[in-house]
Amino acid sequence: MQGAVFSYGLLAALAIALLYAAFTDLRRREIDNWLNAAIALAAPLYWWAGGFSMADIGWQIGLALAAFSIATLLFYLGQMGGGDVKLIAALALWVQPISFVKLAMMMALLGYLLTILPAIPNMDRSGMSRFRLAFTYACGTAGVLMSFYAIYMLSGGTGFTVSTSTSALTNPWIYLAVLLGSVTVVGLGMLPIVRRQRKRLPIPYGVAIAGGGLWLLASEQIFAVSAPLISG
Repeated sequence: MQGAVFSYGLLAALAIALLYAAFTDLRRREIDNWLNAAIALAAPLYWWAGGFSMADIGWQIGLALAAFSIATLLFYLGQMGGGDVKLIAALALWVQPISFVKLAMMMALLGYLLTILPAIPNMDRSGMSRFRLAFTYACGTAGVLMSFYAIYMLSGGTGFTVSTSTSALTNPWIYLAVLLGSVTVVGLGMLPIVRRQRKRLPIPYGVAIAGGGLWLLASEQIFAVSAPLISG
């Protein structure tokens, strides 16, 4: 009982730390090193309170190293800040590997919205035909709507269903092809938004990381105080 209470206290502290990380990233586009260090150093206490085995701990450390490596590559490509890299690696120490994929998907969706929503009004429209401009706006809007729908589905929503006996419409590969085609068209249509920016916009990706962590903590309950599932 005491271990469960201690675990819940640690999770509450993690939620507060993520909220503070999002706030500082919005305010000054920085995430303090001491905050990332505190999140990382508190993870072993959570492992102890949750009864993690050595195998569980090994999975957590391996996941954090993998997340750090990928995020570092994005940092060198100019797509992520140094504080963001440290935050996602520290958060990975708390997240079971089976759930990290969901976290990564939510972070990507939130990061996309944080990028595209301010980028559309910041686009240089000079020299664009009305058709190209309309197509670009349509693709941007479609991308935003697709992201919100994906977030809805990740949060446990029910997708659209087709009531028909036609095998072509019930074939999942048809839906996959339509999805990939839609994403390709939206991506191509959004290239002008990315390329024709009047000025470089600082994107607070720390908000996406913190938001993904808070979403996972609140809705998916993967930070369970019971024994870890990854070794069972």
